[in-house]
Amino acid sequence: MPDPTRTRTVQWEDPKELAAYIREHAGIDVFRKLMAGDGPPPPIMKLIGQTLEEVDEGRVVMKLEAGEWLYNPIGTVHGGAIATLLDSVMGCAVHTTLPKGRAYTSLEIKVNFLRAVTVETGAISAEGRAVHVGRRSAVAEAKAFDSTGKIVATASTTCLVFDL
Repeated sequence: MPDPTRTRTVQWEDPKELAAYIREHAGIDVFRKLMAGDGPPPPIMKLIGQTLEEVDEGRVVMKLEAGEWLYNPIGTVHGGAIATLLDSVMGCAVHTTLPKGRAYTSLEIKVNFLRAVTVETGAISAEGRAVHVGRRSAVAEAKAFDSTGKIVATASTTCLVFDL
């Protein structure tokens, strides 16, 4: 029987509000608005427990609480949750460089998992950096660290850049 103290309820705002704002503003302005708490974060952030920590042009830092709700069958945080965090910081780093009317989507992502993550690891912090942003494609890299600063994963991505 499930333990009633182990529950997780997720609430989010209508994602259309943020999507409409994105269509009318440069990427860096979108993330400055989110950092200021002046708008709803994307639902995925609420779902898995990500928080936006730092934003600069071409650079984004997010954190992920290493909660039991993210565990796989062997008792560690599922690699997909860590990959989602890394994909988020890389894509958002690219987005901060884009002007109004431009957007991106991930074409591919490569992740290297270096150590297991558990509740005892503490929150995971990931930093994504845009390496190259062109007219049609972008490349970004990311690293994730545990609460003591040890690297737990690295990643790279190629993104398609397009007009909205």
